[in-house]
Amino acid sequence: MNMLNRLLGRGEPSSRDIAKDRLRLVLVQDRVNLSSEKMNELKDELIKVISKYVEIDRDGIEISLTQNARQSRLTANIPVVGARQK
Repeated sequence: MNMLNRLLGRGEPSSRDIAKDRLRLVLVQDRVNLSSEKMNELKDELIKVISKYVEIDRDGIEISLTQNARQSRLTANIPVVGARQK
């Protein structure tokens, strides 16, 4: 199955893809005037607030900032493990 995934391009991202994504993130952060420190603060704050309501997988969190001609978009992919007990 691993070979099939590699042939179909569904395997792990290559170092080239990772570098390209990082560069894209840096460029978008620069365009919207958001420093890496502020991006990390935003991520920490999102984790803190969401953790009040649901249990999350902190290692699986992905936050991205993208931009097209008309708008910038912040996307957070946060794996939810379960609901918090009150």
